[in-house]
Amino acid sequence: MESNKIQSIKQKFNIIGNSSLLNRAIDIAVQVANTELSVLITGESGVGKEFFPQIIHQYSHRKHSPYIAVNCGAIPEGTIDSELFGHEKGSFTSATSDRKGYFEVADKGTIFLDEVGELPLQTQVRLLRVLEAGEFMRVGSSKVQKTDVRVVAATNLDIPQAISQGRFREDLYYRLNAVPINIPSLRERKEDITLLFRKFAADFAENYKMPPVRLTEAAQHVLTNYYWKGNIRQLKNITEQISVIEQNREIDEVTLKKYLPDNNSFLPIVANSGNYVDTKSFNTERDILYQVLFDMKKDITDLKTLVNNIMNGSVDVANISNYPDIIPQPSIIPHKPDVEEVIDIVPHIPQHKTSKLSDDTNIEDTEEYVEESLAIHDAEKDTIIKALVRHRGKRKYAAQDLKISERTLYRKIKEYDLENINFK
Repeated sequence: MESNKIQSIKQKFNIIGNSSLLNRAIDIAVQVANTELSVLITGESGVGKEFFPQIIHQYSHRKHSPYIAVNCGAIPEGTIDSELFGHEKGSFTSATSDRKGYFEVADKGTIFLDEVGELPLQTQVRLLRVLEAGEFMRVGSSKVQKTDVRVVAATNLDIPQAISQGRFREDLYYRLNAVPINIPSLRERKEDITLLFRKFAADFAENYKMPPVRLTEAAQHVLTNYYWKGNIRQLKNITEQISVIEQNREIDEVTLKKYLPDNNSFLPIVANSGNYVDTKSFNTERDILYQVLFDMKKDITDLKTLVNNIMNGSVDVANISNYPDIIPQPSIIPHKPDVEEVIDIVPHIPQHKTSKLSDDTNIEDTEEYVEESLAIHDAEKDTIIKALVRHRGKRKYAAQDLKISERTLYRKIKEYDLENINFK
């Protein structure tokens, strides 16, 4: 698409940036607009996915028909079917009258399903029928109704992973993903970061009747190289904070860093005996936990090999200081150790399934051994508690920090019995 048309689209929808990845996403949205294909928009939270369904709708032949945006993650599981497909009077306790659902109201138009990955499996079956046959039934009714709706969906979840975990239907994924559009994260659009900052600073200066803040060259460098886990939403919030709080309108790197979280919500984890792992390369806390477990497994395997070599006499215990990353340095033993001495040297070998060792005993395979305190269940609970403490019990911001929906966070709080704890 010619650059002039892309620029006009940006102006119309107030999209800021010149990144080639952003331009490509806009181009795909316009090209697919006049088709009837379903579109799945993916990208991290805060990248601006909500603009692209509007572009698709406005450049399609449905632009004069209804456009409805639905946040699937904000609707309780018990009422989501009624919201989407409507219900009949008396179908449940509070159903005092008939009600049209969004798919009935949006007939001939476009419906945008944000956070589609949060839909319950039962609702996914209903949605699949709409996509395949244009048919649905109200809750409590046996009458099949027709609808002609263009579906655009968005999610920040890893849908293939959700499919493998049984949380999302594979057939629905392929129906929604007829045309995929990926919105780049802010750290993939480094050339746009200072441009966005200036735009936000000018907007806030106009709103609050004050001069706009400016960044020094060093501050611009800090801003550009920050990780921006919250993407554009986080950048906008920080710009507003600086605009309101700082008296000096020229912001240097020292001042800017006061508004940027040092850990950027990515805490370094210790693995491989003190070597730090950059968790920015991981997408979720689950990936981080898996990495910890894999590193521990490797250390245990190395330790098992070392003990085998000691028992076979192929490693001189006097030179065992060559393995400081695996075990603490022992005192020098001037003779070939017996079994008890080996156990003293390596005190952390799991012995929950072992009997007394002998010279011909094979060291047990410890790959299946994971201490209870390392269970993913416990680590996930701890992560949620830390997020709630960090945000003083504000679940909305804790959910954003954890990159999950509020509904998922509520479910986890109930699952881990955290409802009655005051985090403020």
